[in-house]
Amino acid sequence: MSIIQYLEDGRTGNQPLSTNLYTELQEDILTGKLKSGEKLTEQKICNEYKVSRTPVREALRQLEMDGLIENIPNRGAFVLGLSKQDIEDMYVLRKAYEVQAVKWAIERITEEEMNELEETFEFMEFYTMKNDINKMQSINTAFHQIIYNATHNRMLKQLLSSYQIYLKYCNPSNYYAPDYLSIVLKEHRAIFDAFMAKDVDGGALAMSIHMDNSRTRKFK
Repeated sequence: MSIIQYLEDGRTGNQPLSTNLYTELQEDILTGKLKSGEKLTEQKICNEYKVSRTPVREALRQLEMDGLIENIPNRGAFVLGLSKQDIEDMYVLRKAYEVQAVKWAIERITEEEMNELEETFEFMEFYTMKNDINKMQSINTAFHQIIYNATHNRMLKQLLSSYQIYLKYCNPSNYYAPDYLSIVLKEHRAIFDAFMAKDVDGGALAMSIHMDNSRTRKFK
């Protein structure tokens, strides 16, 4: 997905109906719109999301695989969601994987991917100057996604992409410090500079600091 698509929030795009429904249900669970313990029936989902039963079954299957719902025999599907401990644990795991990702990416990144990373960082600078938090959050996602792609490791890319979605929607903060964007830009500049210098150790350190600070901002 290009940086322009991220800015237009093309997360669902022209994907199959079951994928779009899965994305909607996933977001509603992670944001708490669908509460932990709430029962999900096919008919209820059909009515509320205006879909047929076929995409509902596929979406529920994916959510169960994600551990976001539990299907209890003879009782039905119930929302599990994520606990605060789940989220804290996810930050610990994400940090380890993000650090490894940046190491591999610096070693393996192609010229085209490097150009994408540079363009994305320039957008970060622009929207920091504009003080546009929503756009910056989309660009932040794109920046990390380029790094995941540059690892050329499908399993790591899939894992980190999932973590990124989960942490984006879990307990989103409605408060941002006045210097939030400038601090986030500085952290990403350190990561970008490491790519420019092909500095694997510097990139790992910059990403480690960024992950620690992200966790602190989340639980402040």
